[in-house]
Amino acid sequence: MVRRVSVWLSLYMNDLPVLEKTQSAFVQLTRYAFFGVVSNSLGYLAYFLLTYLGATPKITMTVLYGVGAAIGYIGNRNVTFAHKGSLLGSGVRYFITHFIGYFINLVILIIFIDRLGYAHQWVQAIAVFVVAGFLFIAFKFFVFTNLDELKGNRL
Repeated sequence: MVRRVSVWLSLYMNDLPVLEKTQSAFVQLTRYAFFGVVSNSLGYLAYFLLTYLGATPKITMTVLYGVGAAIGYIGNRNVTFAHKGSLLGSGVRYFITHFIGYFINLVILIIFIDRLGYAHQWVQAIAVFVVAGFLFIAFKFFVFTNLDELKGNRL
């Protein structure tokens, strides 16, 4: 019995780093979701208003995407992921990631609005969630990693 408890405790203690990483990922996802809901709601309202006033969906999405990405870098770096690595390195990776995210969003609009004829309001609303999922994964594992610290780069 003592041996079983000892084995269980050693297994449990070895899993603590995994548990901490899981809790950390959950906290990051929660923060990302909270800030994402707030910023994307405001962005979507701006998108809806501007397209209602006559702006084209793709140009409106392009402008708002750029503004949201610029503001989002500060929040994601400092709050969501609490990144302490290179500002330049994470900034370049952030730009690359958002370029891909923008391209995903644009392709979704082209396919579902231009080719299939769906209403742009619904397509953009769904695209926000698709791109947000991609961005969270890319931010966590590519943009705001500790690669800079491991390499010894501190810009």
